[in-house]
Formats: sequence, C-alpha cells, structure tokens
Amino acid sequence: MIAQNPFELFRQECQTVLTDVITKTLPEITLPPISLKKTPNLDYGQLATSLCFELAKKLNQKPPALAEHLVASIDKSKFNLIDKVVSAGGGYINFHVNFTKFSALTLQSIKELNNQYGSVKTDTPQKIIVEHTSVNPLHSIHIGQARNPMLGDALARILQYRGHQVSRHYYIDDVGRQSSVVAYGYLKLGRPKPTEKPDLFVGKIYTVTSCIVEINRLKQARDKANALHNADDLVKANKELDEWISIAAELKEKYPVLFEMLVTKINADENPEEEINRLNRAYEDGQQAAKELIREVSDLCLDGFRATMNRVSVTYDSWDWESDFVWTPQVSEVMAKLKTTPFIFNEKGVLQFNADQVTQVLDLKDKLGLSPNNEIPPLTLVRADGTTLYTTRDIAYTIWKFQHADKVINVIGMEQSLAQLQLKLALYAMNYGREAENLIHFAYNLVTLPGYKMSSRRGRYITFDEVLDEAVKRAYEEVSKRSPMLSEEEKHSIADFVGLGAVRYALVDVDPGKPVIFTWERVLNFETNSAPYVQYTHARASSILRKATIEPQTTSFELLSERLEKELVLVLAGFPDMFIEATEYLKPNLIADYTNSLADKFNTFYNAYPVLKADSQYLIEARLALVKAIQTVLKNALNLIGVVAPEKM
Repeated sequence: MIAQNPFELFRQECQTVLTDVITKTLPEITLPPISLKKTPNLDYGQLATSLCFELAKKLNQKPPALAEHLVASIDKSKFNLIDKVVSAGGGYINFHVNFTKFSALTLQSIKELNNQYGSVKTDTPQKIIVEHTSVNPLHSIHIGQARNPMLGDALARILQYRGHQVSRHYYIDDVGRQSSVVAYGYLKLGRPKPTEKPDLFVGKIYTVTSCIVEINRLKQARDKANALHNADDLVKANKELDEWISIAAELKEKYPVLFEMLVTKINADENPEEEINRLNRAYEDGQQAAKELIREVSDLCLDGFRATMNRVSVTYDSWDWESDFVWTPQVSEVMAKLKTTPFIFNEKGVLQFNADQVTQVLDLKDKLGLSPNNEIPPLTLVRADGTTLYTTRDIAYTIWKFQHADKVINVIGMEQSLAQLQLKLALYAMNYGREAENLIHFAYNLVTLPGYKMSSRRGRYITFDEVLDEAVKRAYEEVSKRSPMLSEEEKHSIADFVGLGAVRYALVDVDPGKPVIFTWERVLNFETNSAPYVQYTHARASSILRKATIEPQTTSFELLSERLEKELVLVLAGFPDMFIEATEYLKPNLIADYTNSLADKFNTFYNAYPVLKADSQYLIEARLALVKAIQTVLKNALNLIGVVAPEKM
C-alpha cells in the first residue's frame, strides 16, 4: 500500500474512529466538526482533539469524564495505523500512531512515488497567471529587485506541482518618461551596439542621461525663480541642483567617456526635457520612429535580463509589452467604461477615479479587510497632457490576463499596495467582481544590505549578477577548503550550484512580509539554515547510499524504534501537509523552512546512530530505507524552490 499523503490516512482513520464512537455512544448528539491537531511532542501521540470540551457543554458533563468514556468505548478492532487512543489531561483525546505500520507506509510510499511524493494534486485545478519580476528595462536587475523573481518562480513551481495550469508572465513597462529618457540618451549616442552585457550598458546610458537632463531642468528652474524674484523656489532649485551636480561628479569619474559624449550631445538641445516629453507622447501615440527606437533599447536590456534569469533557472511563458495595450483599443476601452461609472471626476483637467467611493457604494471595506476609517486616495487616470498613468494601463492588462486565466497573482513589492488596491477597486467599479476577487497581490518586503545604501540615480547599486558571481566565488573557496581532493572541474561545478542555490534560498526562506537582511555569513552558512547546509545534507545522504553494498529491501520497519527515527518518519510523512499549506496560503518560505528542519533532524540522527555499521543486517536495511526517503524528500523540496540537490559536495 502506498499513499501520496501518509499522515492524511492516519488523520482520516482517527476521524472515523471518533465519529463511530460518538455516533454509537451519544446518538442524541448532532456530530460537530471534528478538529484534530498535531501534538508538539512525540510522547503525547501524534494527533489530539479538544472535541470533548464542546460536547461536555451540550451534555452538562465534565470534559475529562467524557473523554475517558469515549476512549473506553472505542472499537479497537478497526485500528490499522492507530496504535492506541488515550484520554489526556483536562479532556483531550490523543491518538498514537502504530510506528511499524506507519513507517512502512511512509517509506514505501516515498520509494514508489519518488519525485512525485508530496505533490498532492488539487481537486479544483485552475488556470493561474503568475506575473513576476517585471523590472523596468532601464538598467540591470539589482539585488533589491531580485527577491521578486525568486519568490515568483517558487510560487509558480509549487502551484504547478499542486496540479494547476500555471503561466509565468513578465510585464514590460516600456511606456512612460523613464523609457523615453534612456531612449533619448541612446539616440544621442547614435544607437550604439553594446560593448558589455546589454542591461549593464543600457543602465549606464540611463543613469548618465537622467543626471544631465535633470541638471539642465533645474538650471532653467533656478533662472526662472531668479527672474521672478521667487526666493523659496530659488532655494529649492539650488538645493536640488547641488545634489545633482554632486551625482554628476560621481558619474563623470565612473564613466568619463560616456559622460562627456552625452553632455556634449544633450546640451546641444535647447530643451532636452521637452524632447523627452515629445518622444514619450509619440511612443504612446504609436508613431513608428518612436516605436522602433524605444523597443530597440528595451529589447537590449531585456536580453540582459534573460541571461541573468537563465543563470538561476527562471523562465517565462509570456513577455507582455505595456505599449501593446496602449496602441490597441484596450486602454481606451477601459477609460470609456470607467467614464460610464459614477466614480470618475475631473479635477483641473486631470481625470481621477474615486476609489474610496467604490468601497462605500459596493460595501467592500469589510470584505477587503479595510478599516471603516481608512480613506483610500483617488487614482489619477490621465494627465493633463492626455497621457495615461501606469495603473490605468495596468487595469487593461489585468482584464486581458483574466481572459486567459481563472486567477492572477501579481508578485509586486509592498510599496505598491495602494496601487494594487486601487486596481482591484477599478475592477469592482467596472462589474468585474469575479476577477477582482481572484486578483491576488503577493506583496513582499525589501532586501537590505547592512552598511550599503543603494541609489539608482547615482548608479550606485549592486546588480543581481554581481551577487551571483560573488556567491559562486565564495562557494568555490569554501568547497576547496572542505574538499581539496576534488578536481578543479568538480570544484567549479559544485561552486556554481551551491552559490546560485544559496542566493535563491536566502531570498525565499524569509516570510515575504519581512525584510531580507542579506549577509554572506547567513547566505553561505554551511552549518545551518541555508541552501549549502541543506545541499550538503542531501549529499551526505547520497554518500551513505553510494557506500552501501545493498539496495534496501527491508520489511523490518519495527526496528526503527529510536525516538529520532520516529521523529524523522513523522517529518517525512508531514511533507505533503506542508506542501499543501505552502501552496494554498502562497507561502514558499515554508518549503525552505521544512528543508532546514529535515536537514537538522537527519544530521542529529547521523551523528547519533550508525547506518552502514548498525547492529544487524536488518537494521542496516531499515536505516538505509530511511536515509533513501530523506534523500528523496530533500530533493523534492529543494526542487520546489529551484535549488539543486547535489549527489556530491
């Protein structure tokens, strides 16, 4: 007999036994829902229920006496995975598993199901779009942005293993001033071919162009304030100008040739800001020259992104251009539909969406978990010059996504929570209630590097590629120290998957709502709570199995009688439950937590008990079966978060 979820079989048996005894001994009682919770300690059994507290109130009895009565009346002939049932303190009923049978069920199930063990399929599969990464094509992905693709890819993986049809989407934000700034600088340079990784190349152009254009704008603002004798505006302009001149000095030192070329070209224009605005409007209007220019420079940056994501095994099923929704009628259709609602108003020529009014008219605040006093600011839909804003375009994109999916998950930072809420409310206002309810903002917190302050406008940030390179370099040093006998080829191969896995794990294993404090001491810790630690544990299990002269065929599971062995069987049996929870509640960090806990317990077992030198051949086989199951489950769990499970380290 095998089971995709061994612990669930035990839980069902406990529920059946309870249902039978209550029906038999208390026929006058309407059976309430039976809740069974895992116990914190092996000595208390594996499942417990507080059902007697509720029943005792109805029967006017004391919970302990009722618990003892029910336990005494249980039909033990129906036990299979249950070893015994006891009445515990205060009225609890505790269920103890039959470890011989349960170990056999769990370990044989893992052996037979192999890489499918744990991936319990849902009864209600859906088409799900996970939109993640979506970094603007302006400069290299930096470490602060890298948490997004790591979480997004892990979400897509676990949802797919759950049986959903998952599509990974990248939304290319190519409409707006920033894209026009980098395209303007790129054009001034004569649309050059990259001489380095293309996203790095584009990022330098964007940073330097932004700086020069901003200095030009501020000088004009200063001159205007001076002419009008406006002291406040003059002070403000001078303060900002001083900061940007400081930034310019930094950038000129870093990129002297590029800086001088762009300064010369840009300063030849009478009004660079107006040139950028003209390009921005032309692109949104779909004029051919603007389309070719901005798409060209965006594609260069995206080529760099693809190379970076390929390093960490992140792929996308669809690259969705924001501009495609502007050039087709989709955004204008959204605007037309919103204008038919009572939630649109015009303020000084700027079209606004009254998001808070939607919550009041449709009574949504309680449903959305908002405080009644929480007043949601209005959303600006269209600027005075007629160009649309990001969230306006995002409404059209969201409606399009729901034409292809039942559920949409947007992996976007916490700082976008208001925009995501306004987007959801726009859907409600347009009678897309089902879509609004199936739109999920998967919010996550920042990545911080102690002692380092990133600044995009100063070009001062650590790229994701640099972090990956450093991780691989440090991993190589650690592997060389721990395994000097390996060939250089083996060391470099191991360092690659250890370094990349370490970064992936570090960006996933913290609860999404908490910030990631990125330190090398934590990321590449071979001793605890890191990918290298779990990978090393998997390699240790693999080494034991390689050294074994036999393939474990044991039926002597009763020999796994040590407390640690029982605890390991329970952890292995609990993998499917954990996987279901991680998927249903969208918590990929639970997968990482699980791998660390299993690794901890296995390493404690490894240091306490011999496997290949156990007291008898039967015990050797039983422990080998346990080690094989641990190896399989560690590999399955690591795969869910995109981390390689190595045979050797």
